[in-house]
Amino acid sequence: QVQLVESGGGLVQAGGSLRLSCAASGRTLSIYHMGWFRQAPGKERELVAVIRRTGSTFYADSVKGRFTISRDNAKNTVYLQMNSLKPDDTAVYYCTAGNSNYFPNDYWGQGTQVTVSS
Repeated sequence: QVQLVESGGGLVQAGGSLRLSCAASGRTLSIYHMGWFRQAPGKERELVAVIRRTGSTFYADSVKGRFTISRDNAKNTVYLQMNSLKPDDTAVYYCTAGNSNYFPNDYWGQGTQVTVSS
């Protein structure tokens, strides 16, 4: 079992930046593929980014070029750097860990709210 706790969400103006962090406990993150999902009000949950055990990454088209996912296995932490934020990025963001290298969803954090004002 692994427990995930997100932090770093908040309110930001359009064009601004935020960095989300996901701290893990219970197991080392290095054995998992890691992901960030988000869910906006009235919308389905969507995959935002994945970083695999190898360090390779995947991004949804909607965030490509603006968001960067990274991991620090020594700190057991995953990050999501979000730049050039848009109101459409407003959502609850969830950190995940799992054994799937394209949809890691075995473990979920509680989520952190990101609100982008226009």
